[in-house]
Amino acid sequence: MLELAILGFLYDTPLHGYELRKRIAALAGHVRPVAESTLYPAIKRLEKAGLLARATEPGAVAAPRHVLTLTDEGRRELRRRLAEPAARDVSDENRWFTVLAFLRHLDDAGAQATVLRRRLAFLEEPASFFYEGDRPLRAEELDDPFRRGVLTIARATSRAELRWLRETITSLDAASAQALHRRRDRHRSAQSELN
Repeated sequence: MLELAILGFLYDTPLHGYELRKRIAALAGHVRPVAESTLYPAIKRLEKAGLLARATEPGAVAAPRHVLTLTDEGRRELRRRLAEPAARDVSDENRWFTVLAFLRHLDDAGAQATVLRRRLAFLEEPASFFYEGDRPLRAEELDDPFRRGVLTIARATSRAELRWLRETITSLDAASAQALHRRRDRHRSAQSELN
């Protein structure tokens, strides 16, 4: 997910390493702090793969700064990763938020809706953090107020996300249908001009 975040933020604008690290830390929050020992090797891997380029600019006060820019191949790779997220990227909340943060860079409403449908399907499956055998337990079945709290909070969060997903998928489907109609109209218009 670190690589996806790097590609996503650089898709927006070229950044130097320190600024990139700040943005990734803000996105990941306290759950996954970003250490320099993790960030810079990831940057080097992406640079070696031809997904980003590094340019040196003079520093305002001190040493020169290395500014990172996404290459055309890096833009394609970001869109590919967004269109085809791994199962863990859809099921793990922190990984999902990283995908969601950059999904706007996937410029096809139908493709965006497809990714959201995968998350929707995951959330609609019966699940719990606590089980009795193979049966997921509901908050109302627990005597432990703290575990009941975990499930109550998770249920409220899931309900809000489900509502948002359904609304957004409906909106994206409408946008995709409109785009299809416009393409068909342009094609018909071009065909009538040729005749």
